[in-house]
Amino acid sequence: MKKIIIYIDGGSRGNPGPSAIGILFCNQKGQKVKEYFEQIGEKTNNEAEYQACIFALQKFKALYGKKLSKNTEIEIRSDSELLVKQLSGKYKVLDEKIQALFLKAWNLRLDFKKISFKLISREKNQEADRLVNEALDASKAVQKLL
Repeated sequence: MKKIIIYIDGGSRGNPGPSAIGILFCNQKGQKVKEYFEQIGEKTNNEAEYQACIFALQKFKALYGKKLSKNTEIEIRSDSELLVKQLSGKYKVLDEKIQALFLKAWNLRLDFKKISFKLISREKNQEADRLVNEALDASKAVQKLL
């Protein structure tokens, strides 16, 4: 595994409100390898986007170990302009809550050979978005049962 593409998305219903993340791991050919989705509590959209990035990097390291992490190029694809531009050093981080998440994501970069961030359209991030909505809809189903 020389390069892996990770599609990430975070969403909030209410902003802030119930939030979730969706992550899709693909190989160099774009074939799906793994997918994850999870509810993350009350967050803003931007916090959820950062949580998705952090989760993806931590999950990769946990699954494949330090050695493979150091030898793999990671491309994070996101439809969040804020996240991509901040983690690429093009935008300043002004929000205090985002600063803490930014630092966590930034420091995780040290565990990898190379990480790049690519801004993609929402249309190209539909799979990760679907995972976010799946997690949020599951939350609604549980609430209806109670």
